[in-house]
Parts: sequence; C-alpha cells; structure tokens
Amino acid sequence: MAAADRAIRARLPLVDLVLEVPATSAFELLHRRSPEEPDVRRLVALNKADLADKSETEKWVAFMKQRGCSCIAVNSHSRESINELLNAVRGRIREIKLGVSDCTGTVLLVGIPNVGKSAIINAMHQIGRIGAAEKGKLKHAIVSSHPGETRDISGYKVASHPNIYVLDTPGVLSPIFANDESGPRLVLTGAIKDSLVEEYEIAQFLLTVLNLRTECREWENLNLDGDKSSFADAIPTRSCHTKRQYSSDHTQDFIVRAVRQALSETIASFQGDLGNENDLRRLVEIQFTHLQNAFRISAETIEDRNKCVAVKLLNLYRTGRLGHYTLDHVPDVRQEVAA
Repeated sequence: MAAADRAIRARLPLVDLVLEVPATSAFELLHRRSPEEPDVRRLVALNKADLADKSETEKWVAFMKQRGCSCIAVNSHSRESINELLNAVRGRIREIKLGVSDCTGTVLLVGIPNVGKSAIINAMHQIGRIGAAEKGKLKHAIVSSHPGETRDISGYKVASHPNIYVLDTPGVLSPIFANDESGPRLVLTGAIKDSLVEEYEIAQFLLTVLNLRTECREWENLNLDGDKSSFADAIPTRSCHTKRQYSSDHTQDFIVRAVRQALSETIASFQGDLGNENDLRRLVEIQFTHLQNAFRISAETIEDRNKCVAVKLLNLYRTGRLGHYTLDHVPDVRQEVAA
C-alpha cells in the first residue's frame, strides 16, 4: 500500500483530472487548497449510491459543491449513472483543455480499498469502447468483494473526442485511520479485510449502529420493497412460479424478513437505555440470540453460532438487504465556522 501511495503521488502532477472515490480518501494533498478556490482538477464520485441513504447522499453532494469541489453520486451497476459520470468527466476535461475537442485527457482514479473503483472503470471502459471509432481490445479490471485485489496501475480508454484515458489505482488507506473513529466504519464497509478483525466484533458494531438509528423501528410495517404493509402481507404465496425456499440460504426473502422482524422486536421490547453503553451491549447480546433463530442456525457451540450470525448479517448489510445507510454524516458547517 505504501508503494502504491508513492506511485499515485508521482503521477498526480502528470494527469489532468483526479477522480476520487469516495469523499473520504488518503490523498490529503488534494485537500490543501483554499475552500474558496474551486478545484478544477478534482471530481468526487460517491459510488454505491444504491446502497446509501438517498437523503444523506444529496446532502454530501451539496456539501462538496459548497466547498468548491464537483461531486456526483454513482451506481456502477447502472448504465445511466455511468453515462452521467462520463459526461461529467468529459465536461471537466474540455474545461481543463480550454474547449479543444480533439485532444487527449488523463484521469487518475483514486480512493480507499473496496469502494468499487474497478467496477466503475470497467463500466466506463465498456461504454466508451462502444462509442469509439476504433474499438480496440476490451479490458477488464479485477472486481472483487475483498479489498486489495487491484495491485498495479492500469490505463483504460473510456471516451473519444476528446480521447480520455483513466488510470485505475490500488486502494490506499491513510495511516491516521488506525487511530481514528473511521476505523470501525471502514471495517464494516469492507475497506479493511475481515480477517484482520473478528466478524463477531464487526457485527456487534453494526448492531450498535442499527440500534441507534430509526430504521429498525419502522421495519415492522415495511416489506422488502419499502412499501407500507405487514410482514404477513409481504410473504409471497406458494405457486408454481414461486422461488423455492431454502432455510440454509440466508439471502432468501423470508429469511431477510425474519431477520428484520427479530431486530425490530428486540428493540421495541428492550427496557434499557440505549444511551447507556452497558445497556446497548446487553441489547446486542439479546439480538444475537434472536438472530440465531431467524437465520436457522444450529451450530454446536455459542462461538460458532455467533460467527455464523455475524457472517450472514454482514453480508445482508453490505448487499443492501438490511436497508440503505450512510455511516458518515455531513459535517455541520455552522460548527466548523465557529471553530
């Protein structure tokens, strides 16, 4: 990671535009400009917008623009969203190149691990190749749910007129994250390998976050699509076209409903003070017991059962099945001004 950091910094003066994913990144030198000075060489892409809280994403986009930095919400699995990102990149390159259409622009794609940089570049490259006069060979960046798969810097052509090449880079974390409160959130989102932290501890942090939010309290009256209805109404009726139900598959709808119901009921019936750390920890322990039944887990030891619950719960969270969350809230501008 240190070597990747040095290689990225060496290329910064040589590229026309830096495409940063997400807003929190390790490249502090890009942030040292005056807030009043628009940074034309920087474009922030908030990827995985489909998994985030839409209202919070809108606040982040507005906040970044208020700071003089262009920002766009992106879903790398949506062609429409990638087209919007490509248009933003084209517009910025034309602005940097003073409107010259027959030119070449270079973009450096940077960010922390496992935020979808390679997925973005694959989608941009595929769309750009379709519109190019000379197709060339279609390349694929390695896409994985695990951080650290991209190890080298590779170039991909994503547009013609102007010709735009994007450099995909390995994810880099700032050393300050080791002692920063961002650490648990980075582990939860998968930016840090789960093997470095016990899944049980990560799931405990996730449940702490969920318990302090209001979404779980609303699940009792929400089905999987977010429409107002009871859990009973949301359960599909059996038919020849109904997907077969397997209790061992935790991604099946009826399992997800059981998980949501277990969390909402434990919160509703809990008599303790969620503002008290010990009471909150006690609620998390109660929820692990209820989730064992929701996931249909029958492991022999408590440790094995808790690990199975943790792995399945984290998977549902990271794929958006437990709802859409944004862990980092927009800073209060008034407090920053006062400071």
